[in-house]
Amino acid sequence: MKLITTIAATAILAMSSGAFAAGHATNPMVGGAEMSASMNIVENASNSPIHTTLVAAVGAAGLVDTLQSEGPFTVFAPTNDAFAKLPAGSVEKLLEPKNKDRLVQILTCHVVATNALSDAIQGMIADDNGSHAVETLGGCTLQATMKDGMIMLQDEQGQVATVTIADVVQSNGVIHVIDTVMLPARNS
Repeated sequence: MKLITTIAATAILAMSSGAFAAGHATNPMVGGAEMSASMNIVENASNSPIHTTLVAAVGAAGLVDTLQSEGPFTVFAPTNDAFAKLPAGSVEKLLEPKNKDRLVQILTCHVVATNALSDAIQGMIADDNGSHAVETLGGCTLQATMKDGMIMLQDEQGQVATVTIADVVQSNGVIHVIDTVMLPARNS
């Protein structure tokens, strides 16, 4: 019995001092792929089969080095299906070199210069009476709210995204998977 207790205590100590010392026992799977807290945002996104469009866009925008840097960053990461909701031809057009500035603006509207786990976001929403303004690196302001226990984000065009997978811990921040591409105001 003492041996079992010692083994259990050792396992608990190893888990608590390992890659998930940020308070997470395990990282959620994304698109069926394991996400490692010891890898950065770009490395993990590259392993996700549901983020191939995002990874291609980050490369075309020249943001790979930025999102591999120390951070911390919170990235609201739209899935391939989220990009597919955009009007036909939009993604291809954005990936053209002449549209790089617009692509950078859109992608950075998904990035916040902090490490905000879902419990912190929920707390900010509660503290702000149900709606918290989230300032992004792209100059966009997203409105974070809660609906049916899920974090929702509204962009400057009124589109609403749901955080479908929260708290994917990275070595340089956190990813929250979303189901809609967030866009800046039409006049920006």
